[in-house]
Amino acid sequence: MTANRSLRRRAFLVGTAGVAGAGLLWIARDDEAESRLDDKTVVRHDGTDLHTPFDRSSMSELTVIAHRGFAGKNPENTVAAVAAAAGVTEDGEDVDSGTSSGDSSAARPADLVEIDVVPTADGDVVVFHDDRLAGRAGGLLGLTDAEGIVWETDTETVTNAEVLGSGETVPLLREVLEVLPPEVGLNVELKNPGSAAIRPGEALSSDDLDEQTALWRPFVERVLSVIDDHDNEVLVSSFCEAAIATCHELSSYPTAPIFGESIDDGLEIARRYDADAVHPSIDSVRRTPFADDSGPSDVDVVEAAHEDGRDVSVWTVTTWHEAAWLASVGVDGIIADYSGLTGRWP
Repeated sequence: MTANRSLRRRAFLVGTAGVAGAGLLWIARDDEAESRLDDKTVVRHDGTDLHTPFDRSSMSELTVIAHRGFAGKNPENTVAAVAAAAGVTEDGEDVDSGTSSGDSSAARPADLVEIDVVPTADGDVVVFHDDRLAGRAGGLLGLTDAEGIVWETDTETVTNAEVLGSGETVPLLREVLEVLPPEVGLNVELKNPGSAAIRPGEALSSDDLDEQTALWRPFVERVLSVIDDHDNEVLVSSFCEAAIATCHELSSYPTAPIFGESIDDGLEIARRYDADAVHPSIDSVRRTPFADDSGPSDVDVVEAAHEDGRDVSVWTVTTWHEAAWLASVGVDGIIADYSGLTGRWP
């Protein structure tokens, strides 16, 4: 059944997966991290200082978004990765019980699974991150065993390409949605509409925006037509303003701009389209040992987004130490490469 897009705008998902017991959690001393704090004033959102133990409940409340299906432990952006992040087999059975999925109370490693989408030369929507099927890290790594730019390659070649020697192949977007339990959300990152002319990470002028939205519109329409046929909560994100603008124009799905180097541009894009959330990088979050204070903006992205009524989910989180710090300064969610960083069922 095709969903009515006017009814699909929903509040950004709060954490619903199973959590560990409450309690206090000391952050292990990290000499390098401590040295980076020497010249910082570190006060958490609740007013406590660095030497106060963290309340584990703040971690358990984080929304967990599985980055490419927890790419640190699974072959990224594959059906197997999405299934594992959702706590099901590729046949849709719950991993912990062997029963068919659909129990909304069941513990899940992630609240949402994040994937990237691009088109093939045939116009099909596939789940893949890079522009090229191989050649990551300057050509040193072969992400798949095939060659070519994705949107210049036919669908059969793309979907037969093996990902990271895992035996898994590049999936169509609809194949990923078919394995995802209805109670687990999907964060669809609009990565590229099939062009080298996209403008990521910047707020655009009116003329530039018109040109860019024309570039994005056919692809976004195809993506929306696929996700409309499923009942999962969906959050649409992108580094590109035009992708967010096009989604906002064509649907009521919640959106989240992903921040590039400019925090100010990212916040402006969120305001222009009344985004539900923002996705800044971990080094842009102030009051943590990971913050890079050398940039031109002195904006506290968590405070600014919350003042605008938006959730903040941070990419890319790889350790429980990072998750704990982010929770302590008021972040709402983490876009993580690994499960279990908040004490959830791994």
